[in-house]
Amino acid sequence: MTDLDTRPAVDWLALGAVTVTVISWASAFVAIRGVGESFGAGPLALGRLLIGSVALGAIVVARRQWVRPNRTQWLQIVSIGVFWFGIYNVALNAAEQRVDAGTTSMIIQIGPILVALFAGLLLGEGFPKWLVIGAGIAFAGAVMVGVVTAVTTTSTTKTDADFLGIALCLVSAVTYAIGVLSQKPVLRTIPGLQVTWMACTIGAACTLPFAPALLDDLGAASAGATGGLIYLGLVPTALAFSTWAYALTRMNAGKLGITTYAVPPITITLAWLLLGEAPHYLAVVGGVICLVGVGLSRRR
Repeated sequence: MTDLDTRPAVDWLALGAVTVTVISWASAFVAIRGVGESFGAGPLALGRLLIGSVALGAIVVARRQWVRPNRTQWLQIVSIGVFWFGIYNVALNAAEQRVDAGTTSMIIQIGPILVALFAGLLLGEGFPKWLVIGAGIAFAGAVMVGVVTAVTTTSTTKTDADFLGIALCLVSAVTYAIGVLSQKPVLRTIPGLQVTWMACTIGAACTLPFAPALLDDLGAASAGATGGLIYLGLVPTALAFSTWAYALTRMNAGKLGITTYAVPPITITLAWLLLGEAPHYLAVVGGVICLVGVGLSRRR
């Protein structure tokens, strides 16, 4: 019997890490929407990243596992920190002040398409048949979710997506893709937790100019809004980015990126339950299509 025959068909640890990441990131869209009235886009990004950096740093120190990056790896980590942690978070927060959580999460799903495309071109991962088919189906479902959500007014919510809001969502999608593509090579030799902490800290440093505004917002914020900020720092940032990095070491970037198409239907469900942003039934159909595409993309 060969090693191939004895290898588990399913990597349950990687699957569990992906599941934690997807649910946590879906909840982030809702949390950002919920605390957006209390915190500006920049201050919210800074507060979230500072909390995440402290939490991750404590774990890094406790594990006492450190690999010194070389010059190329430093450039890659800085790229992750600036684009995915810094610019992405500010743009995302600003977008959600103008666009509802469900539509925002859908538009950002352009990011995994960019990841899959450039991972095939730049990282040599190629374009497996089921990855292409699954990506197309999932993207169609995501578009359906976004279009329905954007044009539908219900008794509980009305999407008010303007040009600037959509543009900020696209900025988030592009910077997400840049971050993933920068992260994949460095994770081959640097522990995922270390990379995540370094990138989060760099992102926090990039948003330090918002410190005075963060102090002002904290002074006026309710306990619930402050709790939401802490949640964003601990769960969607410290936990979810760590589980993402772990999964990325065990899966190719294109296929992992496609799994985030499960985020929009989860986001819409949570927004419906927690924010009263009720989805149209066609948005639910689009969410099911997203999940079908995700499943197909993972076929060998």
